[in-house]
Amino acid sequence: MTVTSDGVQSPTERQLLSAPETPAVEHAPEKIKMKRHMGLLEGIAVILGIIFGSGIFISPKGVIEQVDSVGFTLVVWVLCGLLSMIGALCYAELGTCIPKSGGDYAYIHEAFGPTLSFLYLWAANIVFVPTTNSIMGLTFAKYVIQPLFPECDMPDLGVRLVAASVICFLSFLNCYNVKATVRLQNVFMFCKLLALGVIVAIGIVWMSLGHVENFNNAFAHSSHNPGKISKAFYSGIFSYSGWSYLNFMTEELQNPFVNLPRAIYISLPLVTCIYVLANMAYFSVLSPQEMLATDAIAVTFSNSVLGKYSWILPIMVAISAFGGLSIHIMSSSRMLYVGARNGQFPAMLSHLNMKKLTPMSSILFLNVLSLIMLCSSDIQLLIHYCTIVETFFVTLSVSGLLYLRWKQPKLERPIKVHVSIPIIFVLICLFLLILPVTESPLILLGGVLITLSGVPVYYFGTLQDKPEKFKKIMRSLTIFCQKLFIAAHEDD
Repeated sequence: MTVTSDGVQSPTERQLLSAPETPAVEHAPEKIKMKRHMGLLEGIAVILGIIFGSGIFISPKGVIEQVDSVGFTLVVWVLCGLLSMIGALCYAELGTCIPKSGGDYAYIHEAFGPTLSFLYLWAANIVFVPTTNSIMGLTFAKYVIQPLFPECDMPDLGVRLVAASVICFLSFLNCYNVKATVRLQNVFMFCKLLALGVIVAIGIVWMSLGHVENFNNAFAHSSHNPGKISKAFYSGIFSYSGWSYLNFMTEELQNPFVNLPRAIYISLPLVTCIYVLANMAYFSVLSPQEMLATDAIAVTFSNSVLGKYSWILPIMVAISAFGGLSIHIMSSSRMLYVGARNGQFPAMLSHLNMKKLTPMSSILFLNVLSLIMLCSSDIQLLIHYCTIVETFFVTLSVSGLLYLRWKQPKLERPIKVHVSIPIIFVLICLFLLILPVTESPLILLGGVLITLSGVPVYYFGTLQDKPEKFKKIMRSLTIFCQKLFIAAHEDD
């Protein structure tokens, strides 16, 4: 049996750890197991909830900053949407032929084995999951605070404290009641669509009044630097990121073979249309220079056209970021939970609270890492750093689809895309991974080093037999966490 990272070696020991001496819980369920509580609408809400979380309100600055023209910016947004749709088609096949929670982790584990899946788990929990949480928290904080400082810069410490507070609150909410979180997503989804609908409507009215001067010579001064173009794509891709997160929760989705692909097919075309229209609305009101000068683009946009009602849009954006952060905390914690359940992270992270049936320890672990990532409030830097690492593992997941086509041709595939689709997706992603070497070598190097740092952790923490004293400490810590969170291992 593979030695787990907490030193548990035998089924007997695992069984003991799964049933700690905890106080009796009233009305505890007969089985400690996640429930299929999400239908199609909730699945769409999860995807839209994450995608519409914060990216469209911060990434336009990152795109125009790199490509230097209005026309090229809109092209990047369209191409990012098409790339996301191609990727989502691949994930529809992956999610239905490997119907397990954990998303990329489960697919990489199935295709390439435990070493690469551990590196994904390591990079996800050290880099892009907590980084994305911190970005969404910072976006919420900036849109809440910006109206209070219309004529001066926002206090950096205040922004970080508000971001930390909302991350902690939503982590608690996800621990306490996942059903309440899912129900809230339906409300947040419509609030986000309303905020973007207001932006699009204002843009259409503004352009119909003849304000189209920013679209004249739309491709003038476009950048031809491949490195800068790839960085522009990273900003756009970050705004679309989230299309794969429903795959993290397959075991909680009703009829996943039907609802998973339907949720993807409905969500992605809708997102692409709204994003392109939103960017056109921004450019109809703001010049590229005005967009580059602000960290809260919707606030500047609102102040330019709504006058005394300009406070409405920042509130909507704050709600959007709030909801996106909530659903991201919920879905990403399932990836960590599944990794620990497979024995690649400490066993204490694979337990469910016996009353709430939520992975409390996983959620709180990611909460601490998200707070650490708030050491930087530079959102654009965090976006580039996060997206490079995440793009690599998304490429690896889709490469796993091609590998499984060859290795397991008889595997049941309720959805099977044409082989050219994953090939095109992998080639485009490799192109985007290689080009930033010329423009951002240090960010790329940092992502590579953090990912590779998981190799010795995997070797010594998972493969190597550990001293008996270490095992005893980990068992004691695991039992302590079980008592603290009133948690047990999931029933088979």
